[in-house]
Amino acid sequence: MQAGEVSRFTVSAQIDARLAQLRARYGLPLGSERRLAALLDRVAAEPTAITAVRDPVAGVDLHVADSLVALDLPAVRQARRIADLGSGGGFPGLALAIALPAAHVALVESVGRKCAFLAAAAAAAEVANVDVVNARAEEWQEGVGENDLIAARALAPLPVVMEYAAPLLAPGGALVAWKGRLEPGEEADGAAAAVALGLSRPKAIAVQPFSGARDRYLYLSSKVRPTPEKFPRRAGMARKRPIRATG
Repeated sequence: MQAGEVSRFTVSAQIDARLAQLRARYGLPLGSERRLAALLDRVAAEPTAITAVRDPVAGVDLHVADSLVALDLPAVRQARRIADLGSGGGFPGLALAIALPAAHVALVESVGRKCAFLAAAAAAAEVANVDVVNARAEEWQEGVGENDLIAARALAPLPVVMEYAAPLLAPGGALVAWKGRLEPGEEADGAAAAVALGLSRPKAIAVQPFSGARDRYLYLSSKVRPTPEKFPRRAGMARKRPIRATG
């Protein structure tokens, strides 16, 4: 075996071992390691650099483990209709679809080339329980009121994510937003947005998806009242004029 082949074999074994750990931790279905490895390979091979982290060795934690940590939440485990907003490189949406084969996952992405990647990645990883939706969250009319879970990872400030998510949630559905440690102002704006949108005050849940991970939180909010009919506002308004705690 040549030196390069030995190196590739070692890397592959390292990734396989980590994926096996994740399968054991979360009770993933048979075949999950193979599908997740194929997804990491597709990210690495994508010529347009769909994400900043393309190395599968880094991606197994920074992408896969970071996505799967949401399985610690019952709202995620129990969801049967999931939408991943701003799906981009497929995390967390494709990882959750692999972990939850009984769920249907919509990968909602406004950029056409990213949608093409998502479709190719789903095919490469043999993930059948997904649809790629080429649309902005505010303009996805078919999704209004239809989802048990909205997932949003590194998408936008919390009040913006909440405005995207609220109209798309079924009564009792949940939003899970992957965030770092928030400044008090963003947390206050998120609480104000919750009141305006019919959601519960977002709860910050500290998580550690992999050893050494710091300041990682899942912000969990549930739909407790109907969202006012004025939402969603037209595309772009949630970012341009976000709901704030003051004014």
